Amino acid sequence: MEAVRASAAWVASRSSHVKVDMLEVEKVVDKIQGNVPKVEWDFEGIHYFDDGPLTVQYLFVLDALNFCFWPDKDLSYDNLASGLKLALEKDKTALDADRLQSYTGPQLRQLLNWPRPLPIEEERVRLLHEVGMELERSFGGEAANLVKSAGNSAATLIELITRHFPGFRDHSLYKGHQVFLYKRAQIFVADLWGAFKGQNYGEFHDIKSITIFADYIVPAVLRELGILKYGSNLSCSIDSNSEIVPGSEEEVEIRACSVYAVEKMRELINKKFGKQLLSIDIDLWLWSCGVQNMALSHHRTLSIYY
Repeated sequence: MEAVRASAAWVASRSSHVKVDMLEVEKVVDKIQGNVPKVEWDFEGIHYFDDGPLTVQYLFVLDALNFCFWPDKDLSYDNLASGLKLALEKDKTALDADRLQSYTGPQLRQLLNWPRPLPIEEERVRLLHEVGMELERSFGGEAANLVKSAGNSAATLIELITRHFPGFRDHSLYKGHQVFLYKRAQIFVADLWGAFKGQNYGEFHDIKSITIFADYIVPAVLRELGILKYGSNLSCSIDSNSEIVPGSEEEVEIRACSVYAVEKMRELINKKFGKQLLSIDIDLWLWSCGVQNMALSHHRTLSIYY
């Protein structure tokens, strides 16, 4: 996604609260000798997969809801992924487009087998309704038809998603400039690619165009590695678990600089070791490091985008 790369670089060049330390980028690249450990999709064993269109439906609904777990200390992405999986195993129609349009907050909790209100629950319900309505109106009720209409292009699929589904329009304004990050739209492409191993619904001729998925965890890992450097005020806010306002300079810089840092890492690996890595592979590695070290302090923003 060139729009994501370009806007992330624009932010990084003007950032005042977050800096990308290129010396540390080089140290990390040299330490791993350009070898990013391969992390398989669904290494946790929590996702639904039947090698068909129902898997696509599952992944699209999953990524429509894949945001903001932190206000509930017990809730995680694993709960969402495994909850939807179990719901589908019990009832193959649980994620049909017409049913998505009618779920209430309590019914969503029941679907996920979650005992209390979800963070930003009303937004999750709204996005379920949006997904169900637009799938029914434009794609015969099936996310698989959305994917087919992209013609095996990751960039085209993201353009279709963000055109048809406003809840995936992960944009920010930074110093008067529009910034595109598209975390959930891009991660849907990556999930398809990983689940179907680059075949069938996961075949994209331009998978290299995808960037990392700017969330809570990857920036925390990059900070721990010394690649991201935060100003003292921002560091204090994050380490004290203070909330960072969505759309603020600090929040946009954290996410955009994460994308930019990994792009620099990927370029340096290619330059020094001649290896063409996907941003997806680097993201999976960083994310897996982060989920195995949940003591890392991450920024806290109430957002539907990640």
